[in-house]
Amino acid sequence: MQAWATVEDVSLQDIGYLTLVGTAYTIKFLWAPLVDRYAPPLLGRRRGWMLVTQLLLAVAILAMGALSPSSALMPLALLAVLVAFLSATQDIAFDAYCTDVLRKEERGAGAAIKVMGYRLAMIVSGGLALIMADQWIGWGNTYMLMGGLMLLCALATLWAPEPEHVARPPRTLREAVAEPLHEFFTRRGALAVVLLIVLYKLGDAFAGALSTTFLIRGAGFTPTEVGTVNKVLGLAATIIGALAGGSLMARWGLYRSLMAFGLLQAVSNLAYWLIAVSPKNIWLMATGVGIENLCGGLGTASFVGLLMALCRQRFSATQFALLSALSAVGRTYLAGPLTPPLVNWMGWPGFFLLTVVIALPGLVLLKILRGTIDDMEKQGEA
Repeated sequence: MQAWATVEDVSLQDIGYLTLVGTAYTIKFLWAPLVDRYAPPLLGRRRGWMLVTQLLLAVAILAMGALSPSSALMPLALLAVLVAFLSATQDIAFDAYCTDVLRKEERGAGAAIKVMGYRLAMIVSGGLALIMADQWIGWGNTYMLMGGLMLLCALATLWAPEPEHVARPPRTLREAVAEPLHEFFTRRGALAVVLLIVLYKLGDAFAGALSTTFLIRGAGFTPTEVGTVNKVLGLAATIIGALAGGSLMARWGLYRSLMAFGLLQAVSNLAYWLIAVSPKNIWLMATGVGIENLCGGLGTASFVGLLMALCRQRFSATQFALLSALSAVGRTYLAGPLTPPLVNWMGWPGFFLLTVVIALPGLVLLKILRGTIDDMEKQGEA
């Protein structure tokens, strides 16, 4: 939508306001208790919400294709807000569904497939959609096509299985709001686990906060070179890392995977340090970006597996939404604001060495909490 508004000469200030459309994703935990408490009449508590949101998403996206940002920016923006709300609600239901339906040994593979699906969707709705809109069928028709793809996705919801054990939903809305928090925070070590969630990918978040700026401004590569490597090699490496992480998790278990992938995730930041201290070399840059994304994919797979393991089935929608929101705290409120002054103070090489150090407290806390994580994983199965 940002690109569409740009090519139709919408003012820069109005385009800036469009970035607020995605706010629903950061506050989705506020209405997650409704998804836990109530169920549509078809397909059960999780698949029912997934189907409803997917059908409404298809209609809303199709409606966006009938408008134009140059002549109907406000109606288009309101539809986009609706799309974001429905999409965030679909996320709530789908994350809860994955938590409920996957067996313990399947969580790693499930997390990997989720990452792969998300990354492939970024290609389709990002790069491919821009090409189709610009060169083939126009913007309106591209939105129509995306709405049709959303309808096709709804078929998977119809065919998907129900969880083997269906938990009793909360009896009241008050219980749906209060009990997930009470149940989680009365577990032994709950606050320490929350801190772990914030810290586990913090080093990775700092390293990635200005990685594109570093490669262009700090290392001297062209936007085309960086874009090609990030979009092609980086994306492929992330998918491979997530799939490999899911496979290894099934054999290693949750704690061992978190520790091994967390260490690799931290050490892989040295690839950016090496790029920073070496003469410009496209092959070194591609290798470094590939390694960093591969290890990041491994860490993401184990981290999503951790979030699923920590959720209790009765409240999985609310608890997963809350935990995933907490996981964004470090990226949003620490890595984003603090990275520029740190780079100005230390330079790029020193900064990337610091990101390895930033990753260590999370790993130390993980080791301390090994028994707690095992206990909470067992409680989450109840």
